[in-house]
Amino acid sequence: GLLLQEMTMARLHELRFTEEKPLLRGQEAELENFNVFLSTVDSDWKEHDIETPYGLLHVVIRGSPKGNRPAILTYHDVGLNHKLCFNTFFNYEDMQEITKHFVVCHVDAPGQQAGASQFPQGYQYPSMDQLAAMLPSVVQHFGFKYVIGIGVGAGAYVLAKFALIFPDLVEGLVLMNIDPNGKGWIDWAAAKLSGLTSTLPDTVLSHLFSQEELMNSTELVQSYRQQIGSVVNQFNLQLFLNMYNSRRDLDINRPGTVPNAKTLRCPVMLVVGDNAPAEEGVVECNSKLDPTNTTFLKMADSGGLPQVTQPGKLTEAFKYFLQGMGYSKCRVPQLSFCACAVPSASMTRLARSRTASLTSASSVDGTRPRGCTHSESTEAMGQINHTMEVSC
Repeated sequence: GLLLQEMTMARLHELRFTEEKPLLRGQEAELENFNVFLSTVDSDWKEHDIETPYGLLHVVIRGSPKGNRPAILTYHDVGLNHKLCFNTFFNYEDMQEITKHFVVCHVDAPGQQAGASQFPQGYQYPSMDQLAAMLPSVVQHFGFKYVIGIGVGAGAYVLAKFALIFPDLVEGLVLMNIDPNGKGWIDWAAAKLSGLTSTLPDTVLSHLFSQEELMNSTELVQSYRQQIGSVVNQFNLQLFLNMYNSRRDLDINRPGTVPNAKTLRCPVMLVVGDNAPAEEGVVECNSKLDPTNTTFLKMADSGGLPQVTQPGKLTEAFKYFLQGMGYSKCRVPQLSFCACAVPSASMTRLARSRTASLTSASSVDGTRPRGCTHSESTEAMGQINHTMEVSC
């Protein structure tokens, strides 16, 4: 019996060692430094291929729905999948403290997951609207009542579309690097020319990282360059990139600016690094959203992937974002930075900043009313109900 136990433990240790190996051999130092790589296979995560009106959708889920609490649903950017985009963020210790209270659902865009089969020649990739229309099938399949979406780049655009089309299914949104504008003819031509002169990984890198990051050729950039070229199927990636580049403007306008203006009805936190190529797009998106339920977070010392380079700050902001929606049992320790609380000396407002409290007295016991909104802060001295913009 002891011999069998020792043999079993030895096999388990051997299996674990195999799973912890990075995808890119010889890059152990880079993998350890930036933690952007595929983590160990967690038995709590379950993979599903869900049938939708526009094809199969690969989904990875951990946990089960808890009462009226929403699920956290993520959608990655072009060139990535849920692991490359979100592992660093969701493996962060404080973030795991949050996610143990929620079911987490990672969605991979069609054909973008690791090991995906290549689509056949002539395959029509779903449009951005169709990608958004695939998500209700995920919600229905798992029995979610509604979700809190976390999206990056193209994934942020898809989740915003999803919230516009199916507002009753979305409780809140964290949108990183979102660009609400479609490409004009000049941008389209430039993208076509770039595609002729650059490799696909390089084209994707110019979308993910700023020129400064690319010129410095950091270990982070080099690691992603290799992984984008080896983990994601290149033919499928090209289809996804082409569809994203052909997107139309998001049909949103700040209430009161145009008749019958459409906007996102749920609380939204916009996030962008201060050295990110998407900065102008995020600022534009902020100008089109309802200022009563929008927080604009600009992260200092952060480039195109704030969830990778600044997971701690983003986790802090996300905790307060949840508290602002009434999930007060998401315990937040004493922090040096807070995106949504009363400003401190360490938080510098942008030129157009306004402060609104995101504190709520509601609890996270599963009985919180669906229509919970932000409370107003007298600290704003009459300037309440404006978008709060902070630089941290």
